[in-house]
Amino acid sequence: MTIYVGNLSYRATEADLKAVFADYGEVKRVVLPTDRETGRMRGFAFVEMLEDAQEDAAITELDGAEWMGRQLRVNKAKPREDNGRDDSRRGSWSRKQDY
Repeated sequence: MTIYVGNLSYRATEADLKAVFADYGEVKRVVLPTDRETGRMRGFAFVEMLEDAQEDAAITELDGAEWMGRQLRVNKAKPREDNGRDDSRRGSWSRKQDY
């Protein structure tokens, strides 16, 4: 399972999130997505912990908690939905074509 953490302060770092979630168990991984163009954090993160029970405890305790001046949204991450695009064409603009 992966935890979604939303409404994050743009000042939050990977180390900050590891410290907060470590209170509930061992953190395996933290991902802080950034904007491709600006490199700025997007205001959410994904956290993976060693055991599901630890993740459940973190979700229960941290959802709605105030941290760095923001009220966190913490829940189980949902799988990415298909947006209807044909992924087989993705990136075809960059392929070299023979003429």
